[in-house]
Amino acid sequence: MNPTLSERLIHRMKETPPVRFIVISFAIIITLGTLLLWLPMSSRNFAFTHPVDAFFTAASATCVTGLVPFDTWTHWNGFGQVVIILLIQVGGLGVSSITSGFAVLMRKKMGLRELWLASESANGDSLDVRRLLGIILRFTLICEGVGAALLMIRFLPEYGAYGIWISIFTAISGFCNAGFDVFGIKYPGQNMIPYVNDPLVCLTVAALIIVGGIGFVVVNEVYYNQIRPRVLRQSRRRLSLHSMTCITFTGVLLLFGTVVLFCSEYNSTMKDMHFLTRLNASFFQSVSARTAGFASVDIAAEHDFSKIITILLMFIGACPGSTGGGIKVTTFVVLASTTFSVFRGCDGVVFRRHRIHRDIVYRAIAITLAAFALVCVVTGIILTFNEELGGIDALFEAVSAFATVGISAGVTPTLDYVSKVFLGLLMFIGRVGPVSLALAISVHCSGGGARGGDRRGGAVLPEGKLIVG
Repeated sequence: MNPTLSERLIHRMKETPPVRFIVISFAIIITLGTLLLWLPMSSRNFAFTHPVDAFFTAASATCVTGLVPFDTWTHWNGFGQVVIILLIQVGGLGVSSITSGFAVLMRKKMGLRELWLASESANGDSLDVRRLLGIILRFTLICEGVGAALLMIRFLPEYGAYGIWISIFTAISGFCNAGFDVFGIKYPGQNMIPYVNDPLVCLTVAALIIVGGIGFVVVNEVYYNQIRPRVLRQSRRRLSLHSMTCITFTGVLLLFGTVVLFCSEYNSTMKDMHFLTRLNASFFQSVSARTAGFASVDIAAEHDFSKIITILLMFIGACPGSTGGGIKVTTFVVLASTTFSVFRGCDGVVFRRHRIHRDIVYRAIAITLAAFALVCVVTGIILTFNEELGGIDALFEAVSAFATVGISAGVTPTLDYVSKVFLGLLMFIGRVGPVSLALAISVHCSGGGARGGDRRGGAVLPEGKLIVG
C-alpha cells in the first residue's frame, strides 16, 4: 500500500536534519507573517501593504531585528501589531524551544529526535535540554511579566488603558532584543528618545535586553550552580568557562560602549542633557547597540566615530543561545585569543588557562569571515541603488540587519525595494546563519591525523605550506 501525501510529509520531516528544520521553520514563519501583514486587515487604513514592506517587517520581527520601513503604530493597526509581537516572541525564542518548552511544562514525553532538535534551537546540551527548555519558558514569562509591570508604572498614567499594551509590547520587544516600539501614538518615529530622561523606563528596558542577550545556557547554569544552592544553603559550584566568558565580556563590552559613546557624544547629540541623563543615554545606547535596536539618541546625528563604535558592538552582538544576534561574544573572544596566542608564540590557542580546540577556532574564523563578506556585499548593493547615501550609513544598516540589531541611521524608510529585499534576506541569514554555518563546517572535514595529512579517496594528502603575514 502506497503511503499518503501526509504520511510522506511526516516521514520527510522526521528525516530532516535539525539545523535544516530550524532554518525551514523560520522561513515558513516569515512567509506566514508576510501574508498576514500584506492583508488590508493589518494596516491602519485597511489597504494592502506593499509586499516588500510586508516581507521586510515580517523578517525584521521574526529575526528580532527592529529595522522598519515605517513607524509601527502609525502604519499597523491592533491586529497588525499583535502579528508583529507574536513574530517577535516566536522568532526570539525559536520555534523548537517554544514547542518543546511547553511540552516540558506540560510533562509531555519527548523523543530523542525532539530533544536533539530542541538542543540545536536552544544551543544547549541535549542531555540537559529538558531542564533548559523549562527554564527558558519560565524565565521568559517571568522577565517579560516583571518588565511589563514596571513599565506600567510609567505608561498607565501617560497613555491610560493603552499603556497596558505599550508595556507588554515593549517588555516582549526588549527581552527578545527586537527594538520594535509602539510609542508612535504620541511620538511617531522617535523610539526611546522621549524617555531618555526617565531612568525607570530606560533601566527596565536595558535590564530586559541584557538578560535576554546573555544566553539561556548561562541563565540555566547561574541558577542551578549559584542561586539555587545559595537559597537551599548548599555548596555552590563554579561556573563553566563558557558562562564566565559570557558574563565577563558582556560587562566589558557594555562598559566600553558606555564610556566611548559618553565621550564622543558629550557635546553632540547629548549636549542639551544633564550629566546623569548623558550617562543614562550612553549606557542605554551601549546596551541597545549590542543587539536590541532601541535608540535613546538620534543615531543619524551621531559622529561618524560613534557610528563606527556602534557598528563594532553590533557586529560582535550577544551571547550564544540568546535572543540576540551578531557573530556572538564567544566568537569574538576566540578570535582575540587566537591573535594573542599567535603573538605570544603559544602552541595552540590558550584562553584563561584553557586550550581552545582547533575546531572551535576554525568555526569562529569561518563565521566571522562569512559575516564580513555578507555585510560587504549587501553594503555594496545598498550603495549601488542608493547613490545619495554615505558609505558609513550603508554599512551601518547592513551590519544592523545581519546582527539582528535594528538600530538605524534613519535611512531604512528611504531605501529602494531591492535594498530592502537584500536587507530582509540578510536578517534571515543573521538569525539562523551562525548556528547553521558552525554545524555545516563541523560536518566531516577530517583532520590531518598524526602525520598531518588528510585522507581523501584512500590517499594521504601532503601538508601544504603558505607564507602569510
